Amino acid sequence: MQRGSAKPGGAPQRYEEVALDYGGRGSRQAGSSPPLWDARYWSKKAWIGIAVVVVVVIVIGVAAGVTRGKKSSYPDYSQLTYTLKDTFQGETFFDNFNYFTGFDPAHGFVHYVPEPQAKQLNLTFASQDAAVLRVDTSVGPDSNPNASTGRFSVRVESKNSYNSGLFIFDVRHTPFGCGTWPALWLTDSSNWPKNGEIDVMEATNQATDGNQVTLHTSGSCSMGVQRKQTDKALQDNCDSSENGNAGCGVQGSGSTFGAAYNKNGGGIMAMEWRDAGIRVWQFARSAIPSDIASQKPDPSTWGEAAADFPSTDCNVGNHFRNNSIVLNIDLCGDLVYGAWDSSGCSSNCTDIVANNPQSFTDAYWEVGKFQVYQAS
Repeated sequence: MQRGSAKPGGAPQRYEEVALDYGGRGSRQAGSSPPLWDARYWSKKAWIGIAVVVVVVIVIGVAAGVTRGKKSSYPDYSQLTYTLKDTFQGETFFDNFNYFTGFDPAHGFVHYVPEPQAKQLNLTFASQDAAVLRVDTSVGPDSNPNASTGRFSVRVESKNSYNSGLFIFDVRHTPFGCGTWPALWLTDSSNWPKNGEIDVMEATNQATDGNQVTLHTSGSCSMGVQRKQTDKALQDNCDSSENGNAGCGVQGSGSTFGAAYNKNGGGIMAMEWRDAGIRVWQFARSAIPSDIASQKPDPSTWGEAAADFPSTDCNVGNHFRNNSIVLNIDLCGDLVYGAWDSSGCSSNCTDIVANNPQSFTDAYWEVGKFQVYQAS
């Protein structure tokens, strides 16, 4: 029908010009709205918007898939063969350590003394069977000098440093008492937190909550993944710049530190540090695996660890390196202040430390031998 003609029996019907789109792919009557479902009429902006939405959906889907994958995956803790590298034992135990002095990075109310003063005050001593590190109990409020600026204590750091290994610690007595903050740990104190921190044994005050095993790291280290452990997980984020440097801790029972632990004769702490992850076992004196006694330790036979820090969402090799073994007893300090209100301790921390030397009668470590194995 020609344009401008009329339908039979009706008035003439006028038709508009037919306009091709810029691609020449179709036409429509001028003045009418294009159907939204017809992609032929979508503008360039619409196509760009759709492309952006598709990309976002794909990214979200991939991220969700990775997250689900991490939560369900678990590293390969297959058997390794370990060979004894270092033994710290007997009268020469402290010869393997440097004595830390100077300002306490943890803001404790403490004076860490050098080796000659520690020996003079009998704060470190060793026999063929055991080594002891303790807090000073000789200085009272009437002494000159007194402890009004902090009490004498000791922090030692091993001369050897490590990038992995199996560490066996024979611990017979753990320190406890209001105002104390003892720890057995590994770190690179010159490059903290970049090179990480592994707290094998740590508690505060009377230590009635038991032992806490904790990692402190730089960013991008999380334990919100599948884990195989017997003790209770606390924070998942190991990043020291988050959560007030709480780290990613695992809390043991009340018998794993302090008076209850000591009454049972202590035991063995075993820490395996490898690319697959970091695991810590605590064995009671009556339940030490025979392969530890025979110096052929095999963690693959020990069952679930007390604390498990798998490498699933934390590259252990990147976050932990060049760590020394540290044994110390801090007084007051950040962690103690944070726990003081629930500690059951009276007065305030600095007053107890300054004026009550008798409060630190049980504030000492007694250890047997420390052994370090390397995978061969």
